[in-house]
Parts: sequence; structure tokens; C-alpha cells
Amino acid sequence: MKLVVVGMGYVGTPVAALFADVPGFTVTGIQRRSPRSEWKIDALNQGRSVIEADEPGLPELIKRVHDKGSFHVTDDASAYRDADAIIVAVQTPVDEHHIPQYESLKEVLADIGDNMKRGTLVCLESTVAPGTTDHLAKPILEQHSHMKAGVDFGLLFSYERVMVGRLLHNLTAYDRIVGGIDEESTERGIELYRHIVKAKLHPTDALTAEVAKVTENAYRDVNIAFANEIALICESLGVNVHDVRSFVNNLPNDPSTPHANPYRNMHIPGAGVGGHCLPKDSWLLKYGLDAYGKIRFKPGIIVESRNVNDHMPTHMKDLAEEALREKGVRLGDAKITLLGVAYLENSDDTRNTPAEPLYDLLEGKVRDIVAHDPYVKEYEGMKVTGSLEEAVKGSDCLVVVTRHQEYLELRPEWLKQLMKTPVVVDGRYTLDQDRYLKVGFSFRGVGLPHKKTP
Repeated sequence: MKLVVVGMGYVGTPVAALFADVPGFTVTGIQRRSPRSEWKIDALNQGRSVIEADEPGLPELIKRVHDKGSFHVTDDASAYRDADAIIVAVQTPVDEHHIPQYESLKEVLADIGDNMKRGTLVCLESTVAPGTTDHLAKPILEQHSHMKAGVDFGLLFSYERVMVGRLLHNLTAYDRIVGGIDEESTERGIELYRHIVKAKLHPTDALTAEVAKVTENAYRDVNIAFANEIALICESLGVNVHDVRSFVNNLPNDPSTPHANPYRNMHIPGAGVGGHCLPKDSWLLKYGLDAYGKIRFKPGIIVESRNVNDHMPTHMKDLAEEALREKGVRLGDAKITLLGVAYLENSDDTRNTPAEPLYDLLEGKVRDIVAHDPYVKEYEGMKVTGSLEEAVKGSDCLVVVTRHQEYLELRPEWLKQLMKTPVVVDGRYTLDQDRYLKVGFSFRGVGLPHKKTP
């Protein structure tokens, strides 16, 4: 089989490599030549991974399929002409008004339609609003190909459940939902993904699969918002939210009463929600409802949960101002150091990082601001350094945004020697509050009681 995978990102790259490792498959990756991404073409064609974070097995897999000659990358749309199946994994962000931005997806679909042969199976893996496969992808493909979906070519939506640091594991070991526009498309999708998925494959229709994808992430977002709201309550009452969480979650997983299982799983509160999916998928779900739903209503829990999570960087700023005031320092006179730019610990993934809105809230309102991250070398609009000592020196307040391993090992005595004012705001339950208070720090943390220096 000749397969084309569009988009060499966190989804497309491992998916392409997995298929290229299957005997009988040849895979072409499509990556546009933009100033930000064109380097990926040369890197992958040299057998090098384009994901810099620790991804078990991925660098070795990419080198193996490169050496085997079953995987190469290009920006040439003519590659679609010989494809038996095409997987689309391009980004689908939302704008400041929470409207999906489908420009890249539309361009890719038009190119596919202009070039694909009769009988091709087109698989959308990009996360989209419910209704997009039928109401956007299908018309574009039909218009540009002059063929009919479900008759001359197959079309489906099938989503992944990847997590940075576990890409290959999640793609192969987790169940996959495959939703076609007709039964034949679904069956062909099942046969295709069976080559790389070891878990169960669930057939359904495209709309149900689209709703399931965004619901899965909205569910998580709502749970995180609940944890963040409880954290704010605990701060107000002077209670440690992590003690509360441990007590809530100590109910057992009791399979003897599946209809009334007491099991609880309260999530971890924090400085904000990042990543490609969670900050936008609730809005995609709402957009699908608004655009194609037959009953008009506002999904209040989902929308308000988004607002709670979006508020957390503002809360971090307020905690910093409060902790500085305790040391007699005005926010406007302070140098602030953000510890962490990536949204996920021990990774270089900065997509929708909460460090960005926090940085923007502080920039221009403080004397100086700098961000440190051991994995992220640069980030547009931020002053970033890889030197922890440089970032900390002369600082009036450290704000922990990401729970990198390096920050878990920090010693308050060392920090106090370098800092101008010993103030810490911990957004990820990374530092020992009592230990920092003992050596003279003013300390605030999400969900932590406000204790003063002894």
C-alpha cells in the first residue's frame, strides 16, 4: 500500500513512521515549506526525529524506516496521485473568538482533491468541530476531484489519543474509533488502522467519532476546572488542596459493585491548561453545536470550565503581587522569573502554554521579566534563557509554571543567595512550602494555604 500522511507534527510523524515499518507499506510525508517547519523535511529525510522531547522508541523507528527506504518526506502535492490512502494530521486552532481556523485543512483538502485517484481513502485525524467531515471536508474533496464521496473515494474521521512522551505507546496500545461517511469507508479504515493498532478498533459514523473526540478532551478540561475551583476555595479557607485531593481519591476501585463504584479521580489543579487539544476542543464542540445542532442552547458547564482554566494565569499574577507585597515590594518594581515555558513537564511542547498569557499579563507591568526552560530554547514574544542561574540572579519572584524535574531539585538556600527578594509562587506543587518558609521566603501556591515566614 502507498500511504501519504500530511503534517509532520506530534501526530503525523509517529503515525507515518509506524505505517512505514509495516511490511509492504511505503509512506510519503507531506510537510509545507514554511520558515517554521521546512527544516523537518531535511531532518526526516536524513532519518532524524523532529520531536526533540524524550519519545521512547521514536528516534530509532524513524531511523529504521529511513534506512529501509519506506519513508520519505516532501512538499510536493503530486505525491497524492499514487496514494491508496491519505491521512490528514494538520493543526486546527481556534482564534480569539473561539472560531476554528481551517485554512490549512482547507488548503490540504483542495490539494488532495486536485490530485487523488479514484478509490483513494481519505482519513481525517485533525481534531475538528462535529459536522466538519460531512459539511466541510466532503464538499471540498468532491468539488476539486469531480468525484463523489462514498462512491468514487472513501472518507472517514478517526482520532488519536496521543500524549507527548508516550506517542508510540498511545497510538498502538489504545483503542481507536473509526467513523466513516458510509459503511465501506468505515470498514476500509478499520482494515488500514489494524496494521498499527494492537487494541480494539471501534466502527461508527463520522459525526459520532467527531463528537467523541472533542467530548473526550472537554471531559478532561471540565475535571481540571473543577480541581482549579476547589483549589481556589482551599486557598480562601486556608486548606491544602492536595491533602483534600488525596482524601477524595482514596476511595477504592471496587469492581464488585460496578453500578455504584465509589472510585473518585479528582484531577490536579495548576497554573493553567495548555497543549494543542484541551484549550480548544471545548470550543470546537460548542462550534459544532452552534453550526449544525437542531436545538439551540448554551453548554454552560463546558464554557464556564474553559473560563475557569483560562483564569488561572491571572490568578498566578495575583499571587505574585500578593507575595511580593508581603516583602514590601511593588509588582511594578520587581524582576519576575517564570520557571517553565513548555506546557508539559520534561518536554519541549509549548502549544497553548499558560506561560504565554502569564508572561503577557506581567510584561510592561514589572521592572523586568525573563523565562527559563531546560527544554525550550526560544519562544516568540518571550525573553527565554537556558541558564537557570542567569534567570534567577537578581530576581524578586520565581513563578513555577511547569513541573520540570530540574525544578523539583532546587534548593531554597541556593536560590536565596542569588535572588534580590526571596519570593516564590508555585503553580504546580513543585516546591516544599514549609522548607522555603523556613529559610525566609514569602510563598504562595495554587491551592495552598497562605502561611507566613516563621
